[in-house]
Amino acid sequence: MLEVFASQALPHSLGLLYEDVTQHLGFLRSSDEYKVMALASYGTPRYLDELRRSVYTTGDGGFHTDPVDWASLVKPRAASEPWTADHADLAASVQRRLEEVLLELVEDMSRRSGGDVLSLAGGVALNCVANTRIAAETRYRSVWVQPAAGDSGTALGGALQVARDMGDITAPMPGADLGRSWSDDEIEAWLTTARVPYSRPADVADAAAECLSDNGIVAWFQGRSEYGPRALGHRSLLAHPGHPANLERLNDVKGREQFRPVAPMVRSERAAEIFSRGPLPSPYMLFVHDVAPHWRDRIAAVVHVDGTARVQTVDSDAEPLVARMLERFEHRTGLPVVINTSLNTAGRPMVDDPRDALECFGSAPVDLLAIGPFVVRRPATP
Repeated sequence: MLEVFASQALPHSLGLLYEDVTQHLGFLRSSDEYKVMALASYGTPRYLDELRRSVYTTGDGGFHTDPVDWASLVKPRAASEPWTADHADLAASVQRRLEEVLLELVEDMSRRSGGDVLSLAGGVALNCVANTRIAAETRYRSVWVQPAAGDSGTALGGALQVARDMGDITAPMPGADLGRSWSDDEIEAWLTTARVPYSRPADVADAAAECLSDNGIVAWFQGRSEYGPRALGHRSLLAHPGHPANLERLNDVKGREQFRPVAPMVRSERAAEIFSRGPLPSPYMLFVHDVAPHWRDRIAAVVHVDGTARVQTVDSDAEPLVARMLERFEHRTGLPVVINTSLNTAGRPMVDDPRDALECFGSAPVDLLAIGPFVVRRPATP
């Protein structure tokens, strides 16, 4: 039966604390917290002592988040203003204190429960930097975070526990591709209706790899749409990681801030030679990993300023089409990694259906749309 070791009453909330600093730094609260995590890598945690006095564990499995006078630390940033070193330092300080408190809470939970497997959910569980420290620095042998671990995702664990207690048979989550899909005929009907020139190559994975090896950007629309905030090889923008300028290029395509990183996609069997510290395999892009020094220049576009990358590993049995695209790209370039970011532009939800994909392709400087077994290419400029 389910046993509750500790609970935390509002207003004390690590998530709300992070929301507060997100808003103070000029981003949209309850939406842009991941931007604070990215910005933190550019700063130093010089406000950490002040935050330690306001945010602390209580020794009984709980914590306090006393009100923080953010303006006394750093002037608030308007959304239209550029960020400064002070803003980055505040982000770094809040991120570091979040990690410290989570480590204390997790260690307390480990002592109370005696278990060695930890599952995380909730908005704070999307903080992949903190997740990696939990996996690397606590006694848990396995840390699992489900792909839609935001606030709505906390209900899944409770529902599964009740189901098991009542005798239902539950099974591990097979993947994040739990949404809608379209048949080849349905996709072709959309292409015909849109009156766009398209073709059906012998192998769409090879066609995408060829475009990527020529430094093109590929919109990748395959199979079912994905559950959660990450693009994991079903609704993705793909690019060559060996050209450092592709970070800025993709951020321009998506209308994002230039301090934000993009992520590497790699087959599971190749991951360990390039990435370390974070758990492998890592199919849901919810941990960060240190990039091996001799690989950093080779895949520079996916290496964040602190030498890490938020990796997605690809299982060849579970995702044969994506794995084949990666294999064909490596055959052409010698690189087993491809940039993977979500198929959308700023302020728009991730692409779901073929119409969304065609609209995104039509409005963004993308070179090739790989949609089902078909490809749509950007017309050559005269």
